[in-house]
Amino acid sequence: MNFVYLSPHFPPNYYLFCVRLRELGANVLGLADEPYELLHPELRAALTEYYRVGDMHNYDELLRALGYFTHRYGKIDRLDSHNEYWLESEAGLRTDFNIFGLKRPDMPQIKRKSLMKQTFIKAGVPVARGRVVRTLREALKLVKETGFPLVAKPDIGVGAAKTYKINSQVELENFFREKPAVDYIMEEFIQGEIITFDGLTDRDGNLVFSSSMKYSQGIMETVNDNTHVYYYTLREIPQDLEDMGRKTLKAFGVRERFFHFEFFRDTQGKLIALEVNMRPPGGMTTDMFNFSNDIDIYREWANIIMHNHFAAQPSRAYHCAYIGRKFNRVYAHSHEQILAEFADRIVHHENISGVFSAALGDYGYLVRSPELSEIYIMVDYVHKPA
Repeated sequence: MNFVYLSPHFPPNYYLFCVRLRELGANVLGLADEPYELLHPELRAALTEYYRVGDMHNYDELLRALGYFTHRYGKIDRLDSHNEYWLESEAGLRTDFNIFGLKRPDMPQIKRKSLMKQTFIKAGVPVARGRVVRTLREALKLVKETGFPLVAKPDIGVGAAKTYKINSQVELENFFREKPAVDYIMEEFIQGEIITFDGLTDRDGNLVFSSSMKYSQGIMETVNDNTHVYYYTLREIPQDLEDMGRKTLKAFGVRERFFHFEFFRDTQGKLIALEVNMRPPGGMTTDMFNFSNDIDIYREWANIIMHNHFAAQPSRAYHCAYIGRKFNRVYAHSHEQILAEFADRIVHHENISGVFSAALGDYGYLVRSPELSEIYIMVDYVHKPA
């Protein structure tokens, strides 16, 4: 199999996808703009060949790279990056080279939040009231239906970038005075917690791995209020969430892909769809899958790609939590104290790339425990202010 991996060096932990593919016998062809000598040594060893472009945003350069790989190795069987940022570039290349997977016509439904909402509605999945609004007059009409607060977010956007909570007509008027020149969708603000349904499907769309996470707060609040965040995996997925997640999988036709579906659970306990993402959850969540189940999700993904078979038996033996800290906050406990206090519970810790730091913090700890009460104790210790 010839597999082209876009941006194999970033996020940093994703080089393991390439390593596991190569171990199972694939030709792994790297494509990025990073100098070869700066790639992780294990990644360099896993790549059959690496093609460096001057600019990953230059689609013509990507086309030439795929043409070169095709001439040298034959038909490209798969192409991916597991990265939201390159989703449309991937779809274009799959379309132009007739590669299995999401193609250009699939993009609007999974990139435009307004079209996501329509797909949810057709599938019978509850959504927040809202729509694309282009003028203050249209927004005020929506307010009459929903009231304040509203959430305004780009119809096409990644994460919580340029997302705002609008609490009054004055704030709404200010938003339209400064609004970026892109379509925005506005929705009623849902009071509640964010819960996810995440996992991996095989080539036929069968769910082969599933997980769920709860967040301390929304990423929008974390970014806009410059606060720190934590989130953790659940040992048991609530039945209503699993049912709604499976319904969403079917509606969006997810095949041979990771997925990350976000829902609100409102104060009455009702689940409301937020959005779908056709890639793994961000940050170190793939590693959290491993630590909470004692599996190697990178290897199991490679098994799906190569053999359409998921061999592991996930146990959900632990809750695994990500706890982020920001360097502009002063904490009661030092990094060394944290490591000493929870040496048997900390499974990984590292600096977070600046691209993710607004949402995830500047430094992150992965901790695990079979008891949720212990997770909360560790969160309180790591986040305790000075």
